[in-house]
Order: sequence, then structure tokens, then C-alpha cells
Amino acid sequence: MATVRLEGLERKFDNVRAIENITFEIPDGQFWVLVGPSGCGKSTILRTIAGLETVTDGKVYIGDVLVNNVPARQRDVAMVFQNYALYPHMTVRENIAFGLQMRRVDAKTISNRVETVARTLSLDHLLDRKPKQLSGGQQQRVALGRAIARQPQVFLLDEPLSNLDAQLRDDTRAELKQLHHQLGITTVYVTHDQVEAMTLADQIVVLDRGRIQQIGDPQTVYAQPANRMVATFLGNPAMNILPAVYTGRGFSLGEQFLPVSLEFQERLHPVEGEGFDLGIRPEYVGIISPPQRSDSEAKPEALGVRRQGRQGEEEGVLMAEVRVVEPLGRETLIRCCLLGSRICLNVQVGPDVRPRLGERLCLQLDLGQLFVFDSNTGEVLYP
Repeated sequence: MATVRLEGLERKFDNVRAIENITFEIPDGQFWVLVGPSGCGKSTILRTIAGLETVTDGKVYIGDVLVNNVPARQRDVAMVFQNYALYPHMTVRENIAFGLQMRRVDAKTISNRVETVARTLSLDHLLDRKPKQLSGGQQQRVALGRAIARQPQVFLLDEPLSNLDAQLRDDTRAELKQLHHQLGITTVYVTHDQVEAMTLADQIVVLDRGRIQQIGDPQTVYAQPANRMVATFLGNPAMNILPAVYTGRGFSLGEQFLPVSLEFQERLHPVEGEGFDLGIRPEYVGIISPPQRSDSEAKPEALGVRRQGRQGEEEGVLMAEVRVVEPLGRETLIRCCLLGSRICLNVQVGPDVRPRLGERLCLQLDLGQLFVFDSNTGEVLYP
């Protein structure tokens, strides 16, 4: 096992810069996830660590060794690809053992490692089958087993679960997390799936257009995003972004209005007419009084409204028209548009709230959970 350290990493393909100034250090034994949209450079970083890509600039260290000029086969890393890359003519036993045989490990050691890995991954009853006789999840476990048997310093996983169906992906993800807990091998995992990133990672590296946007533990990155890209990428459904104009006493959203806190005005000194992007997650938007309810005295909290805001802040109320209702079992996702504008937002409420299409709702935003982003750069300005 070893640390992985990248210093000022850059990779160009002709005139296209795939990654730029990538710098971070993964401590020994930790599980880090590189996440971001397609084309953000996450797989390029992984392949650079593996030695499958040469760096244009910067340094790659595995342990204390600079490996820029070390061939991939000598870096002591094991990589699992999106494609399982199993040999179809070999049995499970032979696939797991193949990497050890290529390194001329003695037969007894190979046999012991294969048996141990097979038991760990619940493959011991499948050792004599060939890949075509296995399910997708079993094939993925064989690919993992082949990497584990080598006992490398670093695991590199490039979207290994993306070819599995939803249930199998969830099960395999849980197995992978348990496996890392048992082995404690430094792991770098690439995915565009935010759920995988949030559930697996000790630390998340969020990437966009070849640059690091934020590094942190999953809960911190979710609750304290560094910019609009991070805020909207992590979270399902995504954070609502509401374009607004400062009016001198609050935010104008078309024909509707939201108050601003004194703290916001004192910190940023906004200019009247200045544009901002407001961000709020769907779980912090609630319905005060759905028109179909006759009990107008019903408490807003019963309908999914969260009232806890920062001290001294006033809560915001907006009127919206329902466009789409998505029942999701334990909750309902409502997509609606604010009256008097083209601004749309998602509202996440309890399963019993089922407004009709075209219905008008009175929405309450928890202003204590409101983010303000620079409309040009996307950087978070408040809180």
C-alpha cells in the first residue's frame, strides 16, 4: 500500500488540454473518488497514474517514488476497467491467477491467493466456470478478484459498475465498500455517478473541464459546494438555480420577490440591478397550502416544509404552477414554474402530496438554506 501524489499534472492532446494543474495527495489506505461530467478529465487522471498516458507536465508519485518514467507494468498498480476484460477461454480460476503467472509467482502461492480471493468475493463455487456462464455482477467480481490477487500498492477503478443493472450496481457497490474496509488498499475510483461517489468515497474530487472544482468529504462537498457546478452536479434531484436581480431590498424573480438577510447585504454590498443565481435544494422547498386541501389550518411542516433558517432571516414565499408530478414511492418530486417568469424549480415533498398538473401552489423556501452564486463565474458568494 502507498500514498498517491500528483503535482501540477497536465495532459495535452495536440492543442486540447485534457487536464490542467491537477494537484492532490491520497493518503495510504484511503478511498478517493474522481467524479464529474463526461469529458472532465477523470479517466485521463486515472490512466496517467496507471502509466497508460504520459504527462505533458507535472509529477506522479506512488509512495515516495517518482513514476513519470516508470513503465505501467512496473508501477505495482492494478486497474479494473468498465469492460471486464476477462479471457473467455479461461475459467474463473485461470482468470484470477493470470496476472500472478505473468509475474512468475510460484504455483503454491498462486493457488492460495486464488482460493482466498474467491472466498472473499463469494466466487469459490464458480472457480471452474468460464465468463460466459457468469452473470454481469459475477464477471465484475472476477475482474476485481484478478486485481486483488496481485496485492498491488494501489487500486485504480474506472467506472467498474456502469454496465450493471440498478439493483446489481447497488449490491456490488456495497460489496466493494466492504472489500476496501477489509483490504485497506489505496483506491482511486472514477465515476460520473454521484450516488457512487457519495456512498463510497473517503474524499471526493469534483472535476469539470479538466480542472479540480472542489476536494472534500462527501457531506462537506454536498452541504458546502464551492461553486454552482459542484452544487448542481451533486444531489439528486439537483439543486434549483433561480436567476434573480437585486432590487435594493431583496431579490426579484420575474414578478415575484424574495427578501435578503442583513448579513448578505453587509457582506457583499450588492448594487441595485445586479444579477445573481440563487440556489436551493428541493428538500428545502415546501408547500404551504395546496389548493386541493380543505384544511387550511394544516401545519406547513406536515407537507414537507423545513422552517429552520439562520437567525433573523425571514422566510420566502413564491407562487408556482405545477408542470410535472413524479411519485417516487417514499417521496414526490414536483416540477413547477414560478408565476410571471420562466424560472422552474423542483420541490421534494412527502408521498401523500399529489397536486394536479396546472395547479397553482404556494411554495415556501427555507432562506437559511439559500445559496447565492456569482451569475458569471458561478463562484459561491453566500453563505
